[in-house]
Amino acid sequence: MADLELMRELSLESEARIVMLVMDGLGGMPRQPGGPTELEFARTPNLDRLAAQSMLGLSIPIGNGITPGSGPGHMALFGYDPVKYLIGRGVLEALGIGFVLTPDDLAARGNFCTVDAELRITDRRAGRIPTDKCRQLVQKLRAIRLPGVEIFVEPVQDYRFALIFRGPGLSGRLNETDPQRTGVPPLPVAAQADDAKASAELANRWIGAAREILTAEQPANMVTLRGWAKEPGLPKFNAVYKLKALSLAVYPMYKGLTTLVGMDVLQGLRHLEDQLAALAANWKSYDFFFVHYKYTDSRGEDGDFEAKAAEIEKVDAILPRILELKPEVLIVTGDHSTPAAWKAHSWHPVPTLLHAPGRGRLNAVQGFGESECLKGALGQFPAVDLMPMALAYAGRMAKFGA
Repeated sequence: MADLELMRELSLESEARIVMLVMDGLGGMPRQPGGPTELEFARTPNLDRLAAQSMLGLSIPIGNGITPGSGPGHMALFGYDPVKYLIGRGVLEALGIGFVLTPDDLAARGNFCTVDAELRITDRRAGRIPTDKCRQLVQKLRAIRLPGVEIFVEPVQDYRFALIFRGPGLSGRLNETDPQRTGVPPLPVAAQADDAKASAELANRWIGAAREILTAEQPANMVTLRGWAKEPGLPKFNAVYKLKALSLAVYPMYKGLTTLVGMDVLQGLRHLEDQLAALAANWKSYDFFFVHYKYTDSRGEDGDFEAKAAEIEKVDAILPRILELKPEVLIVTGDHSTPAAWKAHSWHPVPTLLHAPGRGRLNAVQGFGESECLKGALGQFPAVDLMPMALAYAGRMAKFGA
């Protein structure tokens, strides 16, 4: 149900509180046929116990067989049609670090990467360089000047940075330069429409200059660019759902995403303990809380099955402290699947738990995992339906029609 105007009409104000706990890239795959996924392998006594008192299902972020990026995956969780409201990663990165975009700005998310003498990528993330090193390299890239535009290069986190061109007539209809695999060179920027040709030429000139500056650096001796976009002007989450929403995200990209949809974003959070403390401290001031955990996705992309399971266990350990606050609705899910065996996002449906004490059907399940979610009361459903269900189970949705 991605009809935001209908949601605006039916949503109700109330005292009920909703917590959405997102483990990025939660869904996984077995290492061998018949084996457990990362979630099923992890020791999760709190989630398993809660599963028996909740409703389980598998959410489909975009559509069957479609692999989502993190932006579309989260847009779906927030109830926005991710195909209609496709948001480029550059806007999310820029907003996530507090950069104020203007209508003349074109933003891209940049990655430092490692290339060999033939410019073939050997590491798409430059060994996950620390943020301090990223800042040093960004300072060097700020020396690049091109005619007709202002250029802003801003550090984000680890190997990520934001690139913003400011000038008239810029277009975001450009391809990404990351080929999403190693052993091949970065792609050149190509225009996907006639009105983007000048922007493509500009981007390629900037990349060429960046390569010259970084050529002697190791391991970050090249860049890739993705998610070209301009600020889209979305319907705001709080107005659509009549919720006062607070984002407790750590990573800049997710701060940017929640800024874009109009949530208040709490700054300065660094880890789960910070997020839990902020959740408790702001409990009486808000009625929707977005709690995001990144490292399940990171470990999946690293291809480390056990490490991803260990990150899930860290989240399981803090679950009782969220339940002590007694939210009317608690959602535990992911924005997409990131199987360690694939080292990448995948299209597989995502395990989802919806806890609404006294208001929902229970499941005949043994725990929280992909196989058990197949037996759950929620079934398989589009992720955009999750917000309407959360509102309904929180008693915040009016009847439709007479």
